[in-house]
Amino acid sequence: MDKRFATLVGFLVFLLACVVISAALQSLTVKIPSKASITVVGLAVYSDVACTQNVTSIDWGTLAPGTATNYQVYIESISTVPIILGLSTDSWNPSSASTYITLAWNYTTGTQIQPGASLPVTLTLTVSSSVTGITSFTFNIDMTGSG
Repeated sequence: MDKRFATLVGFLVFLLACVVISAALQSLTVKIPSKASITVVGLAVYSDVACTQNVTSIDWGTLAPGTATNYQVYIESISTVPIILGLSTDSWNPSSASTYITLAWNYTTGTQIQPGASLPVTLTLTVSSSVTGITSFTFNIDMTGSG
């Protein structure tokens, strides 16, 4: 092979390598590590102070008109942030029962429960003295935690 031809081929290979390297330098990736936490809001309701016995239903027993009965629960925050509790009822059967029967609690509105902490709460079911036409009833207790 001619020395000039070999030099030309070498130069062309060098030029091609420069083009490839130049193209490769047109793109650069920067990796930026990141991390975050997910806010989890939740609560659990127990019948014991040790918070080991889940409350899955409450049997209020037999109630007389004009009386109230209490049920003690322990509400535990299973959240990653402090929570504030809310209470409501729904699915009354018969629906007219909600006119004569009320559910309340001794939770102080706005009190925060810290993650992992529990709070004793007394639920009070009151039957109006003017209740009529209801011999048994069911309803759901909805406790919510918001953070």
